[in-house]
Amino acid sequence: MSEFECKVVTIEPLTANVQRILLRPENAPDFKAGQYIRVVMDEGDKRPFSIANAPDESGLIELHIGAAEHNPWAMQVIEKMQAEKSIVLDGPHGNAFVRESTPHPTILMAGGTGFSYTWSILQQLLKSALKEPLFLYWGTRTAADMYALEELEALAQQHPKFKFIPVLESPEKGWQGRTGLVHQAVLQDFVSLEPYQVYIAGRFEMAGAAREDFHQQGLMLENLYGDAYDFI
Repeated sequence: MSEFECKVVTIEPLTANVQRILLRPENAPDFKAGQYIRVVMDEGDKRPFSIANAPDESGLIELHIGAAEHNPWAMQVIEKMQAEKSIVLDGPHGNAFVRESTPHPTILMAGGTGFSYTWSILQQLLKSALKEPLFLYWGTRTAADMYALEELEALAQQHPKFKFIPVLESPEKGWQGRTGLVHQAVLQDFVSLEPYQVYIAGRFEMAGAAREDFHQQGLMLENLYGDAYDFI
């Protein structure tokens, strides 16, 4: 793990409050799908973000940053990238990367921009034909916040063993999909989680509730992965 400089290639909006950033490292680091980097604001201020892409030949690093005026912690990162056109990162970090050595049925679960973590893992797993079922549950407040909805629906059509389940907390009139809390949707769909690997990203409260409830529903905790579990 070391610091490296990146050129800012693009910053583009995914929603009113989420920016997609593409960075080109001078020397691309080796990383695994599901790891994160830290943006170096100064020596004592390094801010973590999940890498949103799987490793590929482009050498790029993609980030999805939720940044609004009420979130200066993230807004300052965007503003620094816009002003300086380059940024120093350190990493990669994290032990919640995808495990591919022994295929398992797998559940990816994300809340909000925690989706970037699961998006990286999903891209990695779809590089080869799926041997086991793969589910992605993504919970957002509204449909407008679910910026990859159409792309994920298309991937579910292309890959028979992959199923995408969107879950909205505050659905608009006419929404035909699932509603409520995303981890509750998982609990409703599986009688037992014992055979599954589960990867989770989102608010710490969600991750903590999911760990307890999924374990009660049979999930072995050694098969549960998420960076939140280093802190809660």
